Amino acid sequence: MDIVIYILVGVVALVLLLAVVAPKSYNVSRSININSSKDVIFPYLKYLEKQREWSPWSKKDPAMQTKLTGTDGEVGAVSYWNGNREVGEGEQEIKKVVEGERVEGELRFFKPMKSQSDCYFVLEESSGDTCKVTWGFSGKNKFPFSIMMLFMSMDKMVGKDFEEGLQTLKSILEN
Repeated sequence: MDIVIYILVGVVALVLLLAVVAPKSYNVSRSININSSKDVIFPYLKYLEKQREWSPWSKKDPAMQTKLTGTDGEVGAVSYWNGNREVGEGEQEIKKVVEGERVEGELRFFKPMKSQSDCYFVLEESSGDTCKVTWGFSGKNKFPFSIMMLFMSMDKMVGKDFEEGLQTLKSILEN
């Protein structure tokens, strides 16, 4: 009986230790330079419907169901999706627009796992007719998910998708 108690105490202590050292937040972003003007690029960041044209998740499930509520490109607009296992179910809401510079939003995932993250697009003129587009998202790792993040990387899970999406955006705008 004493051994069982020691094992239970050890397991509880290990879980508590992992919870203390586990990452409490994540921030993933990728950037790309696009040979185009801010005026041409910004609508692809601001309008939720335009984002679907270059979204890597649109490629993963071309048959996904989508619905837009509110006025696209304005604070409060919400894009809902429900797709296959790779895409899941969720919605993105526009929270802030700084015209020609930045769009901030909130991602709410329902499936395969409930979570909430902040997302953003930043547009900066680099030189001449070239602009830098940064796509990112951040959030908090809640217990017990935070412990799983000791063994998984949000950057590795999502970074490739961001790179693919930005490359598609670049291809659309430069061709």
